[in-house]
Amino acid sequence: MMKLQLRRISLLLLLMGLALPLQAQVFPQSGNSRSSFDSLDYDVAGEFNFVRVQFDSYYGGGMGYGPWSIDFPDADMNFLRGVSRLTNIRVMSDPIVLRLDDEEIFDYPFLYMLEVGQGGGIAMNPGETRNLREYLLRGGFLLIDDFWGQREWDNFYAAFTQVFPDREIVELQPDHEIFHVYYDIDGPQMIPALYRSDEYGEQGIDYASNHAILDDDGRVMVLVNWNSDMGDGWEHTYHPAYPTRYANAAYQLGINYLMYSLTH
Repeated sequence: MMKLQLRRISLLLLLMGLALPLQAQVFPQSGNSRSSFDSLDYDVAGEFNFVRVQFDSYYGGGMGYGPWSIDFPDADMNFLRGVSRLTNIRVMSDPIVLRLDDEEIFDYPFLYMLEVGQGGGIAMNPGETRNLREYLLRGGFLLIDDFWGQREWDNFYAAFTQVFPDREIVELQPDHEIFHVYYDIDGPQMIPALYRSDEYGEQGIDYASNHAILDDDGRVMVLVNWNSDMGDGWEHTYHPAYPTRYANAAYQLGINYLMYSLTH
């Protein structure tokens, strides 16, 4: 059995013992005690780590710090803290950065990408395209976050039709299981960037939507969080100018997507 499948089975057994999710505030307002989040000890038996995908864009390479690295590493580490606090999953302390053609991605059931529409969109070589397709068909899950407007959607679409030219990208409705697997959420949420409001979107669109690429059994392989910025919600958890309700929504959505990925 493949490594990815084995890891997903062990995580499924762990999740059967999860505590009930919190229904009220997820994270405290800035100024409250945050001592329990100041450090995240390395856990050699950790079952989950946050893997961010490094990628190239058409109008700029991915080496160094390109669009792929926005919100890094604060968003990644805060999300790990949130998973540790709000679930029984034991997490690793240091997030990982991998490219799609790295065989190590098969060791992890959950990958994260963002800003996939900047710089003309993602530029994947044939090896990255093949490896990503194989990873997803084996049971992996890719979360795509923080890209806005029709132009960036078109850039994303052009890249991912190369990965699965025979599969439709479908819109997920609020009654889909992914919104209710852990927290009960009323569908997609428009989580704004720092110093923005959810009353106004970006690049001409003022609502969020979630889209997906499904496998033959209807499992979500790729979750596309369009016109919403969970990464800023995680990164600015304690920023005095970032409303707690946005951070709460970011953690609730992110944990739902993670739970779905580990149980399907």
